[in-house]
Amino acid sequence: MARLPLPVRKAIHRLKLFLAPAAEVLVAGYVRFSVWWLRLWPLWLSAGGMAFWAKLLGPFFAVSKVARRNLAAAFPEKSKAEINALVRGIWANMGRLSAEFAQQDRLWDYDPARPDVGRIEVKGAEIFQRLRDDGRPALFFTAHTGNWELCAIAGAKFDVPGGVLYRAPNNKRAAELIEEMRSGTMPGLIRAGRDAGRQMARMLAEGQHLGMLVDQYWTGGPEVMFFGRPCATNPTLARLARQFDCPVHGMRVIRLPGARFRVEITEEVPLPRDAEGKIEVVGAMQAVTSVIEGWVREYPEQWLWLHRRWR
Repeated sequence: MARLPLPVRKAIHRLKLFLAPAAEVLVAGYVRFSVWWLRLWPLWLSAGGMAFWAKLLGPFFAVSKVARRNLAAAFPEKSKAEINALVRGIWANMGRLSAEFAQQDRLWDYDPARPDVGRIEVKGAEIFQRLRDDGRPALFFTAHTGNWELCAIAGAKFDVPGGVLYRAPNNKRAAELIEEMRSGTMPGLIRAGRDAGRQMARMLAEGQHLGMLVDQYWTGGPEVMFFGRPCATNPTLARLARQFDCPVHGMRVIRLPGARFRVEITEEVPLPRDAEGKIEVVGAMQAVTSVIEGWVREYPEQWLWLHRRWR
């Protein structure tokens, strides 16, 4: 197909720039309306409804091809029908997540005095309590599995001093709304950017704790093996662990039947060290990635297979 003439391409580019502010307002308005609408209903109803429509329509989206390729490569023993069932499950999880995000300030009902009652159960609560009181910094890693937003909420509810690294949407108005919603349940938000590294280092030096997602492709990052295939990963967690020689713990959220969740915190993950006794960055990220692979194998339909993890 012939390429459009330069003047036409320039005109299209100018039109896109002209329409961008209006598109940003429309997207932000849609997000705000969706949040308002989803907050009108009980969680089980809004989450169930969103899961139904996402499971019905999601498999027809082009991005589902990425999920099918990823699943087929990770689980070569699974049939096409099994892969398609997992794709529907992935979309159902995403639908529930959108409804839960709108009501995230209502989700947490964990009571240490009655840990088996309520929507939230916590495995490893004593680890949180120990880290909160020991005066040392620590790092947490998690993955896009279940309702991963609850990891940050859990840290705040257990009064663990620290913050969470996150990437904001490109739409500024939508990003402002999301930050506004998160600020009430997730203190210490650290926006990924030029100053994030210095902010995280300062917090760790003060004995605080940091959490971050580490399961997405990272351009130029060190290579690790995930489901038997090499992929680039973000080394920030391992570099901070090496610099501050602090413990690293895993944390995940498992979606349970009946709009319930289990938050799990692991004991310290052993990380390889070099001849000088310092944490080895690539080996540490491989150890972390191996933990995440185990999580994903256990509940494959709860992970974000729509992302191009391997490239």
